[in-house]
Amino acid sequence: MQFGEIKERPYVETAFKGARRGAPALTSYAALVRIFVARLAGTPVFDPAGDQIGRVRDVVVAMRPNDPPRVHGLVVEVQPRRRVFLPITRVQNIEADAVIFTGSINLRRFEKHSTESLAIGELLDLAVEVGGEKVTVLDLAMEQARSREWLVTKVAVRRGGRGLRRRRGETLVVDWADVAGFASVQDDQGAANLLAAFEETRPADLANALRHLPDKRRAEVAAALDDERLADVLEELPERDQIGILSRLDAERAADVLGAMDPDDAADLLQDLPPAQAEALLARMEPREAAPVLRLLTYAENTAGGMMTSEPIVLPPHATIAEALAQIRRQDITPAVAAQVYVTRPPIETPTGKYLGVAHFQRLLREPPSSLLGGAIDSTIDPIRPGLPLNGVTSYLATYNLVAAPVVDELGRLVGAVTVDDVLDHLLPPDWREQDEHVPGSGPPEVTGAG
Repeated sequence: MQFGEIKERPYVETAFKGARRGAPALTSYAALVRIFVARLAGTPVFDPAGDQIGRVRDVVVAMRPNDPPRVHGLVVEVQPRRRVFLPITRVQNIEADAVIFTGSINLRRFEKHSTESLAIGELLDLAVEVGGEKVTVLDLAMEQARSREWLVTKVAVRRGGRGLRRRRGETLVVDWADVAGFASVQDDQGAANLLAAFEETRPADLANALRHLPDKRRAEVAAALDDERLADVLEELPERDQIGILSRLDAERAADVLGAMDPDDAADLLQDLPPAQAEALLARMEPREAAPVLRLLTYAENTAGGMMTSEPIVLPPHATIAEALAQIRRQDITPAVAAQVYVTRPPIETPTGKYLGVAHFQRLLREPPSSLLGGAIDSTIDPIRPGLPLNGVTSYLATYNLVAAPVVDELGRLVGAVTVDDVLDHLLPPDWREQDEHVPGSGPPEVTGAG
């Protein structure tokens, strides 16, 4: 079969309208013709009463030698970050922004059988053939057959670029039967289309998705992420997975990713590496990125200095309220860090000049934008020392109802801030990110979706 004979519409021009990111929209079963599975990623899952129980993370399919794959169900992530299986037979409706189920969901952790594949996690980005021409899998479409079972019947593919510039190739939707190569083992599958399915998710959700991928696929995804995004994802992974991904990167890239991480997270990760490897990576980091990490490594792990971020929001007293509000509005600042602005004499990079006090964001909202920041300082909050142990930091935050605390050294300089999420990371068990089994007292072993 030659591409000239394919009469399907291009992938981005299917009959459905109103799709996200140019992809086909989902419709209710009553009007359903075809659903592209990658567009299901992140879709909220509701019971008929309207209560959300989780989000779709993948589609489970069973590959068959001579027939289209059969859809077994959906992988749904419920809190706390536990992936469970929702049989397709219990899916009542799929709409543009919701999947509605009936019956009940067993909350046991999902485990893929050897005969099953994850449509998003494992099949996207595969290099396959249509009519003898190499193409890349962009997405898979499932439809309900007359037998009421769901089958993967179509494949959205991209042809290779043509000409000297190798522009992005044409995208087409072809029949499953016309595609060859899904069963082949590929050395470098790539990950662009898998990442497109997760591009709007938080780093913690992408990190959880990586944890459930095979090692080879996880390495491909990590290689495809840019340094900033990979750094954000690494910060949300358990120690074992952090080390596994970092060790698969070449030394230069690993150092770049460490430099893109928050200094406190980078310091924690380096402490978990063999000393020789940690020293080699520090030597490759840019000096300005390595300096705050090296300072943090001088403090004991379970102290304020060992937990703190060395990059809080710091401004001089002559800055205006408007400037302070502009800083806390920055998208890359976490809510805990944005809760307050620290006021110091220059320099305002840690370790700063003399620490003057803290201005809480609620106070900033009540002040005229043109007022000076020095007039909004809360002088009733004393800073803590870098050597204060974990239980002391916890008591401090609880006593003053704070989400962050200034850390000041013996010279009166601000060296960082401890946030409530830093404290939680040290209070929780080391493997808390891996605990996605049912926890006694956290809810019933099943969620019922009967109306």
